[in-house]
Amino acid sequence: MSLKAIAKELKLSVTTVSRALNGYDDVSKETRARVEAEAQRRGYRPNTFARRLKMGKIDAVGLVFPVHPVPLNNSVFMDMVGEISHELARHEIDLLLIADDDQGDKHSYMRLVQSRRVDALIVAHTLDRDPRLEQLQNAGFPFLALGRSQLPKPYAWFDFDNYAGTYQATRHLIAQGHKRIALLGENNSQAFITQRRNGYLDALREAGLSDQLLRAIPPSRRAGFKTTQQLLALPEPPTAIVTDCNTHGDGAAMALVLAGRLEGDNRVSLVVYDGLPQDTLVEAEVGAVIQSTRQGVGRQIASMVRQLIAGDDLASLQVLWQPEFIPAKTA
Repeated sequence: MSLKAIAKELKLSVTTVSRALNGYDDVSKETRARVEAEAQRRGYRPNTFARRLKMGKIDAVGLVFPVHPVPLNNSVFMDMVGEISHELARHEIDLLLIADDDQGDKHSYMRLVQSRRVDALIVAHTLDRDPRLEQLQNAGFPFLALGRSQLPKPYAWFDFDNYAGTYQATRHLIAQGHKRIALLGENNSQAFITQRRNGYLDALREAGLSDQLLRAIPPSRRAGFKTTQQLLALPEPPTAIVTDCNTHGDGAAMALVLAGRLEGDNRVSLVVYDGLPQDTLVEAEVGAVIQSTRQGVGRQIASMVRQLIAGDDLASLQVLWQPEFIPAKTA
């Protein structure tokens, strides 16, 4: 169905019909309503791509995530991505997933930037000094960093207080009388991993406790399971374990269940960042550091991206969410 047919039916010019469907403000509300109603009745769908090019907007946002380690096997990350996509779709903005090798010389997302095929980028799993963000800042391209980095100029970012999460959890365990507290942390230099590790280390340091039970391991259930078994086999095993992700936590919980150490008088206190995954086989209560609901995070990030595209002040687009530590009911 063409614009000509709608124009003929309403006795309007094709130009007026086109401008009404594209939201131009020089068309009266009454005319726009008539045109939209007739277009809907006829099942007319405008050429969205052509309209976007004409108006200088693509209505698409890219989400850049690292190839190594792959976050797509992390249910928390994928839930967040799903909520961001759902919220942006409500405003007719598409979300594109872009896998990127942060060690490569040529980043795949730069092709989208140079050809202006997206209006903005969301950059996930940032580094303390992130060359991707520096490159985007130098190019003057709008981006929202999921995590803070050290950059020469202001930029938009959304982050959780990862330091506070592990600091609070470790301090709680110390107050419960634990002196041998292990941390199972990811073995990479992404900013949120470093922040969670530092929260744990500072809490131990303040209490004069050893950090010899810190373990840097791949982000997998298997690594969490095996490492926990190794810790339990030590002459002086930990009495408490903190994990910086729920994949580690699920593996650790399984190892403790098999050893009969997750419940009872001889149990090892376990605190899992983000809590145990929904599909866990473990039924025992564990402590958890909870960041937020997925819906709340998705709405917040989507709103910030839309503000970024609209050109809002970058200083107003910097949000730090506080986590909540929830001890196990049996603690």
